[in-house]
Amino acid sequence: MEIQLKILPEMKERTIYYQSKLITEQITSGQNYSEIKRVVSIIITNDIFFPEDKLYHHQFRYRTLDGNELTNLSEINILELKRLPKIADNTQLWYWMQFIKSDDEEVIDMLAQNNPHIKKAVGILKELSADERTRMLYEDREKTRRDIESMIGGARKEGRVEGIVEGRVKERIALAHKLLQRNLPINEIIDYTGLTQNEIDTLARQHKRSNSYDLEPDI
Repeated sequence: MEIQLKILPEMKERTIYYQSKLITEQITSGQNYSEIKRVVSIIITNDIFFPEDKLYHHQFRYRTLDGNELTNLSEINILELKRLPKIADNTQLWYWMQFIKSDDEEVIDMLAQNNPHIKKAVGILKELSADERTRMLYEDREKTRRDIESMIGGARKEGRVEGIVEGRVKERIALAHKLLQRNLPINEIIDYTGLTQNEIDTLARQHKRSNSYDLEPDI
């Protein structure tokens, strides 16, 4: 199964090629042809595959010109979202395509209420969406952690000029400003910078008054 917003060049040849591989790769030397399992290809597109046709579902199998079927081992289905009728034709395929096509949560919930299979799919989709948000939050947290370690490492490098206490204080305050920009909890900023609660609170008030985190820190 694949989704294509636009029909790729030589899409027909590409589809035949990959489906043929799915068939031929099922058996190795010495295995019987009877072990080949049916392969069904489904291509969903937001483009028009067959301009001369008005159908939204095109199904292809090995058949004679008068309709006698050779085998059902190979099947290709092409679904054109642009051709989906606005009014339901009472087929399961229409409801599934409407589910795929729609970005309206109310429409999706309505489809789920009328179809238990779509309802299950909606539940899985919501779980995956929640997992994706969790992953993004985790990655953002990791990025923040790496940035902090980089800033601390940079501050330590720049602070190797021994005896310049004032420079170290400036570095810690500058680092605190950057961490405040990231809305890091106050207790973590204290751990990273070594500044006191009162010093961090003072910096936080400065940020709040200025309503901007782009100001140079006051030393």
